[in-house]
Amino acid sequence: MKDKTIDYILRTTWLTVNKMYNEQAAKFGTTMATGFTLLSIDPEHGTPSTALGPKMGMEATSLSRILKRMEALQLIERKPNPEDGRGVLIHLTDFGREKRAYSKDRVIIFNEAIKSNVSEEKLNHFYEVAETINEMISNKKIYNKKNTF
Repeated sequence: MKDKTIDYILRTTWLTVNKMYNEQAAKFGTTMATGFTLLSIDPEHGTPSTALGPKMGMEATSLSRILKRMEALQLIERKPNPEDGRGVLIHLTDFGREKRAYSKDRVIIFNEAIKSNVSEEKLNHFYEVAETINEMISNKKIYNKKNTF
């Protein structure tokens, strides 16, 4: 794997994880994106719709499609935000809470499987590298006027 680029490894690994989660979700007639959204909604107080996209790292148009589908499936309901009359809170329905618990369980199983097969030291290095990549990208340290390679 040493001859492959970092972005290639990130991309292919994420696609494999995405496929795995979608296969699990398909057993219940849903998608990984729906499961991720369920996990991003506060199960007790709901989540403002405007905060959900940034929290998930998604564009508003993509999130809007997912939320419409989730509403049609009766996983969520939209309620006026009592603290901001213009805003909307996304709340889980009882069915949404049930599917959220299933999604959370799938994530825990995945994490435990990785932790049981990768040493703590290696995982810590993985977290450090991922954090460095995110920090460099967020702070525009890769593609900028000074750094053109």
